Amino acid sequence: MIFRGKKLPGAVDQFEKAVRAQDPAASERAFAQLHRAVGKAGAVESREAGPRLAALLGDVPPGPRATVAVLVGACVERGADPVACAPGILAGATEAFAVAGDFCARWTDTGGGELPDPDEEHTEEIAARVGHELAVGWFSLPEWEMAAVAVLGTASVRRTAERKSELLAGVERVAEASGQAFKCLTYALRVLDDEPLVVLHRESGTGFALRMSGIGDNFQLHTLLAGVLIGGKHVPGEAPSAREIAVCRDAAGTAPTAGAFNLVGADGSWIFNEGAPSDIAVVDGVRLLVLDPSPYRRSWDAGRFFPGMHGDLVLERVLGAEEAGGWFGEVAPDKGWARS
Repeated sequence: MIFRGKKLPGAVDQFEKAVRAQDPAASERAFAQLHRAVGKAGAVESREAGPRLAALLGDVPPGPRATVAVLVGACVERGADPVACAPGILAGATEAFAVAGDFCARWTDTGGGELPDPDEEHTEEIAARVGHELAVGWFSLPEWEMAAVAVLGTASVRRTAERKSELLAGVERVAEASGQAFKCLTYALRVLDDEPLVVLHRESGTGFALRMSGIGDNFQLHTLLAGVLIGGKHVPGEAPSAREIAVCRDAAGTAPTAGAFNLVGADGSWIFNEGAPSDIAVVDGVRLLVLDPSPYRRSWDAGRFFPGMHGDLVLERVLGAEEAGGWFGEVAPDKGWARS
């Protein structure tokens, strides 16, 4: 039997007291106790502990701060309020990526070469080369990514977070400088909610106004589009099964599926399944997507890039012929991919 909680509130009390007192020795002891207690805690203790620990993050030294953020993320996954926990985590992640950007610049200035793997332990040699603070920022990135993704899984956080754009800019800066993808965090920050989407089905000349939320990647979007449009008898084709659609919305697991369309932007460029809905360009204030025949058979496991994030795609209305024709006037001609 796994022991569940009752020690976590006391561990949070001791850690909070030590941090507020700026007592390094007591903080280290309390931190070790806290780490063990979170690992054994249940939902009730986690719900209480998450916001309290999140509020402490700004006072925790940079070294252990990222680990505490991960503990907060674990509490969120067990039921702690993500809206209450998000500000501390996103502020810490934003600062860490800003420091990591300076780390990359300093690394280049001191001779360059291959950057160290942020998943590895940092060494005294690296700290001596770039400075301890910059090294801590760099090597804390995997933990900050994990913690930030935990809170960004909730739509209310994504809609209200004040530092999302700043954090995304920092992540993209570091990714460009380092070649590290930080894909989970990048995709989480780019998730769209209540986002209008106009979809044109070129073969039938029809158009549709939809609204999407919580869709992590275009594999998920592709399956949901097929479910709504083919399953709803609006366009021809083989509709995905109820199971395939369910795992792209809120059901656990995955299910084999096959592509129904080629996703194309208004300029004629492909919108790859490996990308995200935010790759779809905005035309006249709305994201505009064209569905062409697939040039070859594609198959994958339907599911969600973020298993804990619920996805949704709603058909709001079928466009009239005149309105659809107006939108078709905004897109590049068919390049005949399916026939090449």
